This record gives sequence, C-alpha cells and structure tokens, in this order.
Amino acid sequence: MAISIAILDCDLLLHGRGQKTLDRFDLDSVSDHFLLSQFGFPRHFILYLVELLREALCRRTQRSRAISPEVQVLAALGFYTSGSFQTSMGDTIGISQASMSRCVSNVTKALVEKAPQFITFNRDPASRDQNFQEFQRVAGFPGVLGVLDCVQVTIKAPNSEDFSFVNKKGFHSVGCQLLCNARGLLLSAETWPGGLKDTEILERSALFKQLQDIEDGWLLGDCRYPLKKWLMTPVDNPETPAEFQYNLAHTTTHEIVDRTFRAIQTRFRCLDGTKGYLQVLY
Repeated sequence: MAISIAILDCDLLLHGRGQKTLDRFDLDSVSDHFLLSQFGFPRHFILYLVELLREALCRRTQRSRAISPEVQVLAALGFYTSGSFQTSMGDTIGISQASMSRCVSNVTKALVEKAPQFITFNRDPASRDQNFQEFQRVAGFPGVLGVLDCVQVTIKAPNSEDFSFVNKKGFHSVGCQLLCNARGLLLSAETWPGGLKDTEILERSALFKQLQDIEDGWLLGDCRYPLKKWLMTPVDNPETPAEFQYNLAHTTTHEIVDRTFRAIQTRFRCLDGTKGYLQVLY
C-alpha cells in the first residue's frame, strides 16, 4: 500500500537542550524579512497555514502546556526549507531538537491529511479542456491531461521491511510518483517503497484506478513506462521526421514534471539529500 511520509531525524530525539518556557516565540514580534529568511515563506502564508492546521495540531497532544500551533508550523517550515535540525533553528523559536522533531512529524502528518484538498486530478470537461489548451501551447502536443514521473528520495533504513525500500541503485528510498499540469502544479502525489519499479508503483497507485475509464486525452510518461491508451511514451529508435517531431514535442512537454521536482527540492532543502536522510513513519 501507499506510505505516508513524516520527516524526522531520529538521532535528534535522543538529545534535548535543556528546559525552556513554552511561551517561546511571538510571531508578531518579528519582521516580515526575518520570517522569509528564516522560514522561507511570507507572514500571510504562515498565518494561513497555522489556521489550516490549528485543529489537527491541537488535538495531537493532551499535554497541559503544549507547544502552540504557530511554533509547530515554524519548526516544520524551518526544517523543510533548511533541511537541518541544527541548534540555531531550535534556538530561534525556543525549543529543543527533540521538540523540533516532534513538531515536524505532527505538522507533516497534518499536511498529508489536508493534501487532497489541494492536490486533485480533476477530470471534469472544463478542467480537461483547459489542460489540453495549456499543454498544447508548450510544444504542440495535443490531448495532454498531465505529465507523469517517479523520483527517488533517499531515506534512512526503516526499522521494518527495510529490504522493500532498497532501490535498484542499492540505497534506501521512497519512490514519489508525481503528476503535474502544464503550469507545474501537482495533480497527484503518492509515495511508495523505493524497491518497487516505476511501473509497479503506477499500477498500485490510486491514480491508476482513476485512469482506467479515460476516454479523452492521455498522460505523458518517459521510456520507463509502458505504452497504454491513456499513457503516451517516446518512440524507441525514431526513424521518420514525424517520429522525431513527436519525440521532441513529448520531451519538451514532459520536462515540466522534472522542473517541478527540481523546484520543490530547491524550496524544500530537506529533499535534496545533502542535509541527511528522511525517516519514513507509519
């Protein structure tokens, strides 16, 4: 089955940094520039995120002096955008590294619960026709509903079933299947053990079930995927001018999903692999 990802560095759960008061950070007391430079997002978005997740973050703990939703969100954003649990980040908002880890886990789980509100493969006629038009303007490829790819994100070896997360390159990872529209916005995002092939992930995904009854349009996938009535792939060993033109239009259009993931990695440095590994929790 698909797996949910929460981001933790378990080594840091073992190391606190002393007791601090829980009235530790006042969002209104800092400048917009400080929030953007430290947490990667402007004030209005941070406040929006706090309100969106407030109920979920409050119900995740029954501690009488729980960390506020505001601090939990800032801790998570600080980690997502820096990829680090360094002491300086915890000091900024006045919590220990162990608390940072718990906050990141709580916020991540709450975001996963909310994701279907924002990441949706909408197949109504109006959305379909808009996708057709926007994709055709990219490179002239007609009938495109979305561009599909699967990328590997390195993780620490899980405590159980670690063999299923070992990918073909020999390291532990999760396979992230992404579907984007012409503007690079996510229409679908699912995570699976990295030991599965891209085709296996697709066939087990919720997206696959949605695609079986498509009558108009198709997705674009690279050569790792099989050709299907709803999935167009490049022509192997093109020979005719038409085949070369088809492959060029396919490649140019499919690059959108690659650019999307690179943009996500750039914004969320926790995914770029240089700041350590992600930990998968169930």
